[in-house]
Amino acid sequence: MNRLGEKIARLIRAAGPISVADYMAMCLFDPDDGYYTTREPFGAKGDFITAPEVSQMFGELVAVWLVQAWEAIGRPAQVTLAEIGPGRGTLMKDIVRTVGRIAPDLAANATFGLIEASPRLTEVQRQTVGQSGVSITWHATPATLRDQPLLIVGNEIFDALPFRQFVKADAKWLERAIGLDQQGQFHFGIGAATLGSDALPSEAASAPDGSIFEIAPPREALMAEIVERLARYGGAGIFFDYGHLEPGLGDTFQAVRRHRSEGLFDNPGQADLTSHVDFSALADVASAHGLAAHTTTQGEFLLGMGLLERAGRLGQDSDATGREQISADVERLAGPDQMGRLFKVLKVLPQGVTDIPARL
Repeated sequence: MNRLGEKIARLIRAAGPISVADYMAMCLFDPDDGYYTTREPFGAKGDFITAPEVSQMFGELVAVWLVQAWEAIGRPAQVTLAEIGPGRGTLMKDIVRTVGRIAPDLAANATFGLIEASPRLTEVQRQTVGQSGVSITWHATPATLRDQPLLIVGNEIFDALPFRQFVKADAKWLERAIGLDQQGQFHFGIGAATLGSDALPSEAASAPDGSIFEIAPPREALMAEIVERLARYGGAGIFFDYGHLEPGLGDTFQAVRRHRSEGLFDNPGQADLTSHVDFSALADVASAHGLAAHTTTQGEFLLGMGLLERAGRLGQDSDATGREQISADVERLAGPDQMGRLFKVLKVLPQGVTDIPARL
């Protein structure tokens, strides 16, 4: 057991089993040994590759969507264009470049912002976007963004927030907890908290004992903070993550290290811990604030925005090797067996604004 594992084990010995949410929060955000506070997880040399790192085409098409959203809300002269959870800053770099090319008025007048809580990642982002040609401000939370219309994008931000698991036992749904076995190793058990039937999907009533249901209040709270600003000041948002479009049962808790899955308790603080995002819950938050919420898969979104056409144009200026790589990138981003179906998209727009891209 590593140093962070020992720290968590001491806490359990002193206070009893902890929730999945508490375990995840300590593993990811412990100030001394947490995953996001101590390492560079992105890219081929890290633990996972995000869509903006796969190809510039992803950021370019997101930028096109943001420009179309800006036009749909009336082309406000004063607008903030922000990314939440910007990783290394690759997506914002591609967005700034593309917006500057296709909508120079927006690029010239927009306030650009990156919402990032990690000082370490902030410095990485400064290096990435430092030569972008626009002034970019950093914010720890959305609360410090300017009080004006907002265009906001988030890629793989919600899966990094802690979630809770409940397991069915004797017709009750009890919180799943993490304790220590007789050998002092982490193991799953049952906590005291329960979940009412009103919070469960319809299939829960007939589910067998041992079934698992996941909820993520921090994710919904972050979405609420974002859409409150959109409802108050106007704007639009688009969010990408892996997850499901409808609520359902199942255990999606996973650990990823060096691009491979590993045991949840193998290396606390050294592996990324995530679960699938419930997009229906996030969409409900947006709807509750009077906004229109549209969900789809990443593949459908990118193809609808012109992924194949953009790939073709890039291929015209490439050699055979380059065209082969572009083709592989298209498959990685939009293929049904890769990111195209696993990753979902939530688009938040004012009521009455047509979905972008418009459905055929």
